[in-house]
Amino acid sequence: MARETSGPDKRRRPRLDQPRSPGRRSLLPAYDPEAFGRFSERIARFLGTGRFLVYMTATVIVWIAWNIFVPPALRFDEYPFIFLTLALSLQASYAAPLILLAQNRQDDRDRVNLEQDRARNERNIADTEYLTREVAALRIALGEVATRDFLRSELQAMLKELDERRETDGWLMGREVTDSHLTRRHRPPDPDRP
Repeated sequence: MARETSGPDKRRRPRLDQPRSPGRRSLLPAYDPEAFGRFSERIARFLGTGRFLVYMTATVIVWIAWNIFVPPALRFDEYPFIFLTLALSLQASYAAPLILLAQNRQDDRDRVNLEQDRARNERNIADTEYLTREVAALRIALGEVATRDFLRSELQAMLKELDERRETDGWLMGREVTDSHLTRRHRPPDPDRP
């Protein structure tokens, strides 16, 4: 069984008791696509600033001025400025894919955000529909239940009616008592009543 080495040279050796990881082995160095994507976004963000335009314009002006006004022995790019054209073309050929990579990453983020927004909207719609059904059920239930104002008005009407009866009954009761008391004494007995 192979063991990992210890010390300053800590390279991993393949272990014979463990299988190799699936996939092809490449001779190219491995890189982190996420880190490369962040790097490309940083470059694309810088390429879209005014600072980049100022730096690029200043570089081109200095380049052309140097190759026109300095003595011919110090010039490194003569009049058609082929080396400047090559440098600008090389810069453009790297900038375009980096910008596209940054746009693709932004599209992926936008797609994920859109999916999350859709899911959130669907949940909100479902919650709203549920609450609407509940409010409708409560309205139906409240339609069948007497309201406080209705009960209050009915109770007040009943109290008035009872007060009126009490007044009428009390007046009649007092009179009946006296009348019945008087009538019993002075009334002759009824032959039909036992």
